[in-house]
Amino acid sequence: MQLTTPYDNVPVDLNGPNMKDYDEVKKNFKFDIPEFFNYGFDVVDRWAKDRTKLAMVWASTDLSEIRKYSFFDLQCLSNKFANVLRKKGLKKGDRVFVMVPRIVEWYAVMLGTAKLGVVPMPAPNILVPHDVEYRVQQADAVAAIMWHENVSKIDEVRSSCPTLKHYICIGEKKEGWDAYADLMTEASVKLSRDEVEATKSSDGLLIYFTSGTTKFPKMVCHTHASYGIGHIITAKFWQDLKPTDLHWTLSDTGWAKAGWGKIYGQWQIGAAVMVHNAAGRFDAKTHLKIIETCGVTTFCAPPTAYRMLILEDLSQYDLSGLRHSLAAGEPLNPEIIKVWKEHTGTTIYDGFGQTESVNMIANYPCMKIKFGSMGKPTPGFDIHLVDDDGNPVPINEEGHIAVRVKPVAPVGLCTEYWRNPEATSEAFVGDWYYTGDKAKVDEDGYFWFVGRSDDVIKASGYRIGPFEVESALQSHPAVAESAVVGSPDELRGTIVKAFIILAPGFEPSDELIKDIQDHVKKETAPYKYPREIEFLKELPKTVSGKIRRVELRKMEEAKKA
Repeated sequence: MQLTTPYDNVPVDLNGPNMKDYDEVKKNFKFDIPEFFNYGFDVVDRWAKDRTKLAMVWASTDLSEIRKYSFFDLQCLSNKFANVLRKKGLKKGDRVFVMVPRIVEWYAVMLGTAKLGVVPMPAPNILVPHDVEYRVQQADAVAAIMWHENVSKIDEVRSSCPTLKHYICIGEKKEGWDAYADLMTEASVKLSRDEVEATKSSDGLLIYFTSGTTKFPKMVCHTHASYGIGHIITAKFWQDLKPTDLHWTLSDTGWAKAGWGKIYGQWQIGAAVMVHNAAGRFDAKTHLKIIETCGVTTFCAPPTAYRMLILEDLSQYDLSGLRHSLAAGEPLNPEIIKVWKEHTGTTIYDGFGQTESVNMIANYPCMKIKFGSMGKPTPGFDIHLVDDDGNPVPINEEGHIAVRVKPVAPVGLCTEYWRNPEATSEAFVGDWYYTGDKAKVDEDGYFWFVGRSDDVIKASGYRIGPFEVESALQSHPAVAESAVVGSPDELRGTIVKAFIILAPGFEPSDELIKDIQDHVKKETAPYKYPREIEFLKELPKTVSGKIRRVELRKMEEAKKA
């Protein structure tokens, strides 16, 4: 099998990497974006013509139940849910709030809304009522679709959400909510695209809210083109997927990472996705067992998960089925890459992108990996490092990661923060979209992450990126996870401080602090070592799992005020 989609010009290769020559593909890659496109009809239903083709393997929380779903199964489920919404009077452009865990019903909702042109707002299941209220109000959502354990989060704020008219509950029946199962039983399994208003490629597919690391979350509206087609970049080049793969991305259904790895690009290629209805704290043993027993071939996890996985005895698991490993969400420390490869035979290919985009910078199987590097810009994206005025910065000097958006923005990048012109004008300046992240580029064109623009530490006349210190810390056996910030100091103005979660078997002590400090001095430039170390049980994080260094900085400022 060769080209699996008509929307790009690079074929899938079943016998080798999809990208053979980075420079050639980067130069010639282009999308052919049609005027009208609908992800549900044009991708899922296309694969469903083969009624046996596998789309998903689903595992219950304790792995006691494993189910398989074909694309035909998903076609039927999405048709029925689209008909549920049609009967309720929802139409193209209406927004619906969605809080559903990692179950097949989430896919019925996401694909059914896509077919109808209704715009879902998938939300992480850990949000509290205030978060839900904010999102519903910002988007004027007309419906809420909730897992039964979450309905109270809507019920508590109903009076302040006047735009909500429809309430659908999945799972147990709840008073004041329509039962999903009953609605689906009554709905027709038949739906022709001629029966619904056609969606243009530029029409909204879904709305995500940014992590809100420093400000209130902003709305990012992705279109059928930017996500339904644009994620081919993510799946074909970085994830290197084939129609024969079973791909597993670890993500709650409410994170943008789910869009990256659990639905859009993967099914453009024709790969199947692994879905585990995880609950509670991350269980490394369960995840390793799934890779071993369910046939996972490609695996993507945040660095935090890899840190937990490598603390297990990996020799007790048969991970030989893995052919490709990836990481995203936070920069990956070289030490984790080394340990994972020793036990699985796969290199972890780091990738970079945002809620606002598809994969923008990555390492690819066709090119040399420089451990610790983000890699190079993806095909379709023109990315440079610039200063505050949009001017290029020299090689090996720190600059803003910026995407060229003029004369035409790349497919896969949002073009505004919806209903937020102030935030849009801050990020889209001149010819550039400023990602809010900083990096350096070496003489070979590889990008090296420095940190969020507001995370960079200025200490004793030096500019220190927290990631480079965290990378050094990560190679110490006592460190399971860490976060580094600048802390106020009377003498030096600012010092480097590390917050550390210890690995099992280690206890806090002055001797351990000194040993960790000495270790960092050997691993990186001595001036970067943390002059203060504090041990914590957990680190503050956003709902998408990113470390909130801003919260740690504020804590330090208050403590030393």
